[in-house]
Amino acid sequence: MNPQPRKINDSPSESNGESQQQKQKKTKSSTQLPQPGTAQGSCAFDSAMMTLVPITDAAHVVHGPSGCVANIWGNYTSLSSGSMLYKIRFSTDIDESDIIFGGAKKLYKGILELQRRYKPTAIFVYSTCITALIGDDIEGICKDVTEKTGTPTIPVHCPGFIGSQNLGNRVAGEALLEHVIGTAEPDITTPYDINLIGEYNIAGAIWNVLPLLEKLGIRVLAKITGDALYKEVCYAHRAKLNVILSSKALINIAKKMEKIYGIPYIEESIYGIEQISQCLRNIAAKLGNPDLVQRTENLIAEENSILEEKLTPYRARLQGKRIVISIKNFKSWLIIFAANKLGMEVIAVCTQKNTEDELARIKNLLDREDSIILESENPEEILQIISNNQGDILINEGRYLDTALIAKIPFLDINIERNHPYAGYIGILEITRELYATFYNPVWEQVSQLASWDVQKPGEEITPSTSLEEI
Repeated sequence: MNPQPRKINDSPSESNGESQQQKQKKTKSSTQLPQPGTAQGSCAFDSAMMTLVPITDAAHVVHGPSGCVANIWGNYTSLSSGSMLYKIRFSTDIDESDIIFGGAKKLYKGILELQRRYKPTAIFVYSTCITALIGDDIEGICKDVTEKTGTPTIPVHCPGFIGSQNLGNRVAGEALLEHVIGTAEPDITTPYDINLIGEYNIAGAIWNVLPLLEKLGIRVLAKITGDALYKEVCYAHRAKLNVILSSKALINIAKKMEKIYGIPYIEESIYGIEQISQCLRNIAAKLGNPDLVQRTENLIAEENSILEEKLTPYRARLQGKRIVISIKNFKSWLIIFAANKLGMEVIAVCTQKNTEDELARIKNLLDREDSIILESENPEEILQIISNNQGDILINEGRYLDTALIAKIPFLDINIERNHPYAGYIGILEITRELYATFYNPVWEQVSQLASWDVQKPGEEITPSTSLEEI
């Protein structure tokens, strides 16, 4: 019986090569101590599921209460170009009697029925706090199901109490390394096979990048895990290069694959024009073909020229607009970069949940020397900044819509549950279109007008509204 996960180092120092002294200097990390009255965010179970659920042709079974499966499923718009099996919720729905007598038999029977009805390529089984505490042997059950049905059944030991969101990502990565990667061989290999790691295809972001790689003749052997198929993850060990995209959550996969299979890795970003261009350059340089390097430069020049042509009409309408940005769950610097390209002015930005690297990037991108950087935020402070600096638009989470309505300025909600892909060159164009559509939406003109009962006609006095007693 092995209900507990293997020991995995959750320290940032192992994941990014930083010393303990460097780690202590970074006060704005993802491991800050919680403050009274604030939420902790996703648990290890949530983040493990976020990492693995994008494997689209696999079934994902939560061994725990039904509330766990409803907690995170569907909150992230990870898209698929094929199978939709990953969208179905499977849960053993543990109740009081299962806690007393154990839920192992219920899990075993449930997986067999799932396999019979849906014929998934693979099955991932996730432990939760309750099933880990009562000691259900999900690893043994997964082994028995695999032997009986022939369908790979992978245990993921990720009860929420084991640690932070980052640890949940790494637990998911360890499950792939132990049970999936290296278990199959591709039909063919090429000198230009790469793996893309750490991108979950939120809103289809990865689809903005794949055509660029295809034009260069670079084949994506496996995507870990956005819009992935189980089989392609199995033969990811045959790639020539691992590319960590935008997130270090799965860097443990890249490090261990380098150690075991000798596959080098690079860390890149696909958000922002300079970032995607540098990503393509580094991939070409790492693959080591001079002709590929030259073709990459030609492609970058071509894509920049096309993008500039498409941005020109928007720039004429948006130039000089003043914006206030407060996006804690998405990269504020990306919006700032787009604003700079369009000639807009960023008068204030909140950096409450940005990392130190992102904060440094934000400061470098801000054109105005008097731009305000907020360590925290509240509606009153935002309203004061908008009033003092003649802000034209507020970009924030949906709960701050009322703040924009009070200020009578347009409001744009961009958060982690976004529905537009912001990656690659097309991503900047998507942001531009959203800014334009927000500014020139006719509803904001109506919002800024006085209500009909507050409008005084010439020669007429405004009378008090009729009271309830008079009706």
